[in-house]
Amino acid sequence: MATPLVVSEVCKSFTMHLQGGIRLPVVSDVSFSLSAGECAVLGGPSGAGKSSILKMIYGSYAIDTGQVIVSHDGNLVNLATADPRTVIAIRRDTIGYVSQFLRAVPRVSARDVVAEPLIARGEVLETARGRAEMLLERLNLPERLWDLPPATFSGGEQQRVNIARGFITDHPVLLLDEPTASLDKANREIVVSMIDEKKKAGVALLGIFHDQDVREIVADRIIDVTDFAPGRKAA
Repeated sequence: MATPLVVSEVCKSFTMHLQGGIRLPVVSDVSFSLSAGECAVLGGPSGAGKSSILKMIYGSYAIDTGQVIVSHDGNLVNLATADPRTVIAIRRDTIGYVSQFLRAVPRVSARDVVAEPLIARGEVLETARGRAEMLLERLNLPERLWDLPPATFSGGEQQRVNIARGFITDHPVLLLDEPTASLDKANREIVVSMIDEKKKAGVALLGIFHDQDVREIVADRIIDVTDFAPGRKAA
C-alpha cells in the first residue's frame, strides 16, 4: 500500500491523579500520513510530544480523540479503537518499533532477544537465530556476548541489540525512537545504511533523531510537532 499509515486529528492528554486529577494536554490535532519507502522525522524540542506520538501509533498510549489508521492484513484498522488482540497482531506483523530502551526477559540471550520477533511470526528457530547473528555481527556486537542476557551490557551494546531486534523483520511500518542515541560514529553510520535499505524495500519509517547529522541524512521530511501544540491556532 502506498500510504500504510494515516494519523488524523489525534489528541492526547495525561491525567495527573496525584495532583487532583488535573489534565495535562500533550498534543492536539496531530494529522499526517506516511508513504511507503519514506523516512519522516518528528521534529521539535524535548517535551513537545514526539515520543508520545510514536507510542500512540504503536498502541502503548491510549488516544483521547482522533484516528490512527494502519493497513493490516488487507484491511484498514483504526488503532484508536482496536481491541488488544488486534493491537498485538499489528505489532507482530505490521508496525515494528525500536524504543530508546531495551526491555528484555531476564536470562534470555541477546541472540534470542533479537530472534524473537521472527519466531513469533512462525519462522524456524535456527533460521531466526541465524538472521539474528548476522545483524549482531553487522552492528559490531562481539560474538562472546551473543549467549549472554543483554541486561548485563553497556548502554551502547543494549541499543545495538534493540536495533537488531527492530530491524530483523519486514514490518511495512517501522517506528524509531532515538535509535542512534547511544552509538559511536561507526555504528551510527551502520544504522543509517540499514534505514536506507528499509526505505528501498518500501518500508515507511517514522523516527525521532536528536543527532542532527543523522537526521539530515535519513529524513525525507520533517514533521514539526510544535504545530500540534495544544491551544495553537492555525496561521
